[in-house]
Amino acid sequence: MSSREVILGSIRSHLAASPPAELVQSVFLPEPTPPTLRATSVVDVFKESVEAVDGHCVVVQTEEELTGVLKNFGGRIAISDAPLLNRLGIEPSRDNIFDIDVGITTAQAAIAETGTLVLDSSRERNRLVSLVPPVHIAIVDASTIFQTLGEALAFIHQDGNISPAVTFITGPSRTADIELTLAIGVHGPQELYIIVNDGPALTR
Repeated sequence: MSSREVILGSIRSHLAASPPAELVQSVFLPEPTPPTLRATSVVDVFKESVEAVDGHCVVVQTEEELTGVLKNFGGRIAISDAPLLNRLGIEPSRDNIFDIDVGITTAQAAIAETGTLVLDSSRERNRLVSLVPPVHIAIVDASTIFQTLGEALAFIHQDGNISPAVTFITGPSRTADIELTLAIGVHGPQELYIIVNDGPALTR
């Protein structure tokens, strides 16, 4: 008998002695968990996705509620050049951006399925404010939250202009070394707070 026949014979005999697939599944695989109640709106989906990646999400209905939430944040503040932030009367610090505690921007769109913010540099100068301070607060209108990346990109490019820079932000900045040790806030903010305005549009 050749070596090939010996090997094939051994495989056949072991396969014949193997337990049925159904038994293997019942012994080694966990029972499927019942599906949880799915979020009923795109805002709910977005909030769940943001919190799943260690971000914080607050939903407000009015500009007064928005202002009240922002007043809870102290420290040295930098704001982007969004008209909304100027209208709210937030007093930015004159310190160097690298000495700032909190950066506040708006977001031009968001992606519900991943909890991602989409910041378009052609709408406001926001890159340093969103990336350098240890805390980033972003304000987004519920009407600009889309289920998928494709829908969000189609929205921000609906006028046909391609922005020179679009920033995607999903949760606080995180990175890992070669041993997969996770570090938060090395290449960006350590904390991300998103305020969703679910009332009349504010950021446009």
